[in-house]
Amino acid sequence: MNLLTDLFIDGRWRPGSAGRRFDVIDPADSSTIGRFAIATERDCLDAVDAAAAAQPGWAATAARERSELLRAAYEILTDELEVFAEIMVRENGKSWADAIGEATYAKEFFRWFAEEAVRVPGDYRLSPSGDKRIIVDRQPIGVSLLITPWNFPAAMATRKLGPALAAGCTTILKPARETPLTAAYVVEVLRRVGVPPGVVNLVTPVPTGPLVKLMLDRPEVRKLSFTGSTEVGRDLLHACADTVVSASMELGGNAPLIVLPGADLDEAVAGALLAKMRNGGSACTAANRFYVHSSIHDEFVRRMDAALAEVSVGSGLDRSNDLGALVSVAERDKIASLVDAAVVDGATVVRGGRASAEGAFYDATLLTDVRHGSTINVTEIFGPVTAVVRFDHVDEAVRMANDTVYGLMAYVFGEEREAIGVARRLEAGMVAVNRGVVSDPAAPFGGVKQSGLGREGSSEGILEFLEEKYIALTA
Repeated sequence: MNLLTDLFIDGRWRPGSAGRRFDVIDPADSSTIGRFAIATERDCLDAVDAAAAAQPGWAATAARERSELLRAAYEILTDELEVFAEIMVRENGKSWADAIGEATYAKEFFRWFAEEAVRVPGDYRLSPSGDKRIIVDRQPIGVSLLITPWNFPAAMATRKLGPALAAGCTTILKPARETPLTAAYVVEVLRRVGVPPGVVNLVTPVPTGPLVKLMLDRPEVRKLSFTGSTEVGRDLLHACADTVVSASMELGGNAPLIVLPGADLDEAVAGALLAKMRNGGSACTAANRFYVHSSIHDEFVRRMDAALAEVSVGSGLDRSNDLGALVSVAERDKIASLVDAAVVDGATVVRGGRASAEGAFYDATLLTDVRHGSTINVTEIFGPVTAVVRFDHVDEAVRMANDTVYGLMAYVFGEEREAIGVARRLEAGMVAVNRGVVSDPAAPFGGVKQSGLGREGSSEGILEFLEEKYIALTA
């Protein structure tokens, strides 16, 4: 497989100006699969200059033309789906099923925003006083810096590139250092379909923080779209303040999953497995805190234990494995320490609780007797650990579920009417009722409280990259 390992600036692949590189590691066996170019200050500023120079022409490009380019990229990703997935397996460690699932999800954002590009809304109306005609136009916000995480290296790239390009914005993509190869592949697909030079750029700056701040300080950069931790998001919001850059933030989560006394346990366990184990638990939407009613707690735990016993762990290149590696040994050790701390705090390990001796693997794990407010309960686990808290009253479950600074995702299982009533009381931007997955390019994705600002996907997603302009005409 030919893996691209250079920066992409102004329409061409090039090494970093200092000639330095960092290793990209396969977390399944700790082997080096590539050495990616490090972007210097000069490279980052060149990317800004290229995007700024291309912005007027790209904004003036017909919406239909932008749409067709995104559609062509979707077609290539469809044809090369297994190539797309294999790159993710190798640099991220996820299972083959998760990689194929992400590749399928990722390409849909190009198809969706190919369609949204030609449907940007505006308005034209008479003022109430009758003295003017009000035109509300929407125009591209401008050069956009897109920062993506390692857990979904494909979908987070396309979910940002798709609406930005559809809206007429030029872009600078900064992927996570753990997973730059997937981003490079997506950028190469856009180059292959004929996206003009300067419209899409890719940099991997080191040191990251100061060089991202340097780009945000440039007046040409008018938009930041970031997916990552709440801690980093706070720092970036401070950085955006200096030049009043528009910021969209999809930040951390601590998703509760509530199983009400009237739940269908077959449905609840199947949904819980999806909500917890999708992407090995390394998802901001992953169920993190399981609140199960006392009347069905023991049976839920028994069934969940039986289901987790069937989960096979190993390299994603072996397509029979259900659970791949975590992104790094450091991430594996972080999860191990959370489980160890939970046991000290009184939790019981029903299943799993073991890290691999080699590679970044951690067993599918089930904990009971977890205390609300304990370290594992307030921390975004980002791994395959199900931590169950028992509750007696629904009001108590809602209170505990809302007892967090996060508000991205929540899950409720129960009799539909009661479950919807609970869903409406939960402080979350998204709630799944009797299902384990909600993500869809046609749905608005985002959170409340310290889980983010703005929405991605859906018709709302393109609006994040557009600014409204009011034009007044004499009536």
